[in-house]
Amino acid sequence: MSVAELKERHMATTETVNALRERLKQKRQSLLDTDVAGYARSQGKSAVSFGPTDLVCCRTLQGHSGKVYSLDWTSEKNRIVSASQDGRLIVWNALTSQKTHAIKLPCAWVMTCAFSPTGQSVACGGLDSLCSIFNLNSPTDRDGTLPVSRVLSGHKGYVSSCQYVPDEETHLITSSGDQTCVLWDITTGLRTSVFGGEFQSGHTADVLSVSINASSSRLFVSGSCDGTARLWDTRVASRAVRTFHGHEGDVNAVKFFPDGNRFGTGSDDGTCRLFDIRTGHELQVYFQQHADNEVPHVISIAFSISGRLLFAGYTNGDCYVWDTLLAKVVLNLGSVQDSHTGRVSCLGLSADGSALCTGSWDENLKIWAFGGHRRVI
Repeated sequence: MSVAELKERHMATTETVNALRERLKQKRQSLLDTDVAGYARSQGKSAVSFGPTDLVCCRTLQGHSGKVYSLDWTSEKNRIVSASQDGRLIVWNALTSQKTHAIKLPCAWVMTCAFSPTGQSVACGGLDSLCSIFNLNSPTDRDGTLPVSRVLSGHKGYVSSCQYVPDEETHLITSSGDQTCVLWDITTGLRTSVFGGEFQSGHTADVLSVSINASSSRLFVSGSCDGTARLWDTRVASRAVRTFHGHEGDVNAVKFFPDGNRFGTGSDDGTCRLFDIRTGHELQVYFQQHADNEVPHVISIAFSISGRLLFAGYTNGDCYVWDTLLAKVVLNLGSVQDSHTGRVSCLGLSADGSALCTGSWDENLKIWAFGGHRRVI
């Protein structure tokens, strides 16, 4: 068979697949008679009453001299690690605002950071295509620099996201611009599994984010520039369990819902979406119309501990608090006093749900405390 014939057959097959995908999409939509908000309204549910004093900025963490790209909380709630364009990781005491570690990185172009489950180590990655591990208990060298304890090498593109497997100090998952995700054994520094790449069910563009299911740590989701999110099982690396369509732009952020049966996404198309991993259905779209018709991109998302609230950071500096049940914005942290002056590039909730931390291109991090009964939402 000639090359021309192969190309023609490939084009015909691609058209067939696209047509089947469109038919499947239409069939799924026909089965969805309502969304979460529609059903909630039919049951007489009302939106959460949320005022400016229910979530207030209690402290600003200043110390970075470049855009903040990533942050993570420890499981014991009182420490935060942040990564910045200034080429440093800073570990903060969230209660006192003091810096406990300021780690100078071998590569300044860092994009992601994460605490290990015990909080004894931090991982980071970026444009050097490596994931570097630092043991916070290691002694510093003569220059006061904390040495790298392990380097995970194998990606062929930038490392966009990293997350430790829950309750495991020795395994983490990374996502990359090489269109793959990788499960690593930190003890050996070797790749345990590669998800995507040459496999047909993998992403077809840069992978930007990952989220591991806390209820079943063998499952994780990934978001990509190909406009899809994919569900993976670490026991079956050869193919994605399910692919989720709906976004019309890069999927910048993914986050599992607290119950582990659903997950949220944030995209360049300006929407957040909620998907069910069991059915593959899109349950809800979260979108706020702007008067100027400009659509700010969603860069970061997080859920409250009950899942009733969705926090979303945008490129225009807004940080919306969504009522996930009614798909309604109940508060915009970008419009209150002490808000960020740049894009909200990262955010995360403390383990007990009592505080939210946001990081921004304005070089600062802010800790927002919930007041009164709002602590349990």
